[in-house]
Amino acid sequence: MPPLMIRDTSNQDVQLSEASEHGPRRRALAAVVVLVALALSAAVAQRWARTERSVARERIRVAQVSRGTLVRDIVADGRVTAANNPTLYAVAAGTVTFHVQAGDGARRGQALAELASPELSSEVAQQRAVLAGLATEVERGVLGLTQGQANAKKLVDEAELDRQTASRELERYQLGYRERLVPELDLLRAQDNLHKAEIRLSHAQTESGLLEQALRFELRSKRLALERQRALVSELERQLDALVLRSPVEGQVGQLLAAQSAHVPANAPVLRVVDLTAFELEIAVPDGLARDLAIGMPAQIEVGARAYPGRVRSVAAEVIGGEVQSRIEFVGAAPGGLRQNQRLTARVLLDEKRDVLLIERGPSVASGSAYFVSDGVAERRPLRTGASSIGAVEILSGAALGDRIVVSGADAFGDAERVRIAGD
Repeated sequence: MPPLMIRDTSNQDVQLSEASEHGPRRRALAAVVVLVALALSAAVAQRWARTERSVARERIRVAQVSRGTLVRDIVADGRVTAANNPTLYAVAAGTVTFHVQAGDGARRGQALAELASPELSSEVAQQRAVLAGLATEVERGVLGLTQGQANAKKLVDEAELDRQTASRELERYQLGYRERLVPELDLLRAQDNLHKAEIRLSHAQTESGLLEQALRFELRSKRLALERQRALVSELERQLDALVLRSPVEGQVGQLLAAQSAHVPANAPVLRVVDLTAFELEIAVPDGLARDLAIGMPAQIEVGARAYPGRVRSVAAEVIGGEVQSRIEFVGAAPGGLRQNQRLTARVLLDEKRDVLLIERGPSVASGSAYFVSDGVAERRPLRTGASSIGAVEILSGAALGDRIVVSGADAFGDAERVRIAGD
């Protein structure tokens, strides 16, 4: 068997001569590349030499400055609560009788419970009797005024008649005196009698007016007492009618706050009614975010896959457990099928700024300074920030579009001004 022959590549190789025209140009290009690489290495080495410490890239998070719209909002979970859930109270002490059970429907004006108060019923009966007596007194006063006016008129008429008689007597004596038939003394006596009659008439007229005023004043006092008593009886009758507890809204009986046939004191809560036509969302907002929350701000309430418009109706004035309680009402028609204490999510729009520089929000981004990352080195520079949202922070000055900034993990840098990022 003849030996196996393995051919080499000698027939494919081409030997280049040293005098080729491309040799010097290639060597020069290689030298330039080496010099540039050395220069870049020296620059990087010099930058790294000025750094104070080194931190691994995995320990920090870096974000890039972008331009866009900053939407400041608050997203919070809350529970559905009735905007109107009045509590009915006992206006007087008594025994309660319920006509409904918890969860039953309630129509406006429907009698839900009734209180039996013997004390109030007795008081109403007594005050009605007093009212009837005062009405009789007023009628007696009217009759007394009429009688007094008649008596006063009688006195005035009698005094007027006496004056007329004295006047005629005087005329007769004057005629007789002119005829020399009566002495002058009788004439003077007749003049005195006429004067006395006029005085009696004047006094009778004055006394008649005073008597009428006194009777009218007494009648007015009786009428005022009657009106006062009538108002008292009306109030007691209102309280007696209020013993029947009626639903003030269209809704549902929420909770019975007393047992059937139990004795409840005055002003004690008896039952609660829930208005199913008006729901609100009660949310708890952290104190740091609630500072920017104000009444009337627009909101969105997520119910299933849909979002319904809403509006902030109230913001509590106190902080409880680091949170501020707020209520959001539906704008327009509320979705059907809502239930008391149902859990929903709401988003409150605080502010919206368009075409601003943004950076991802993080604990290492604060107004004053931040670490800018370039060529594997993080350098602290001045940075002024503005409004912030849940995911982004507005940059007012100190950064340009495309800059890379450390948004978290900068606590590993300590107080160093320049830090080398290993692995960047």
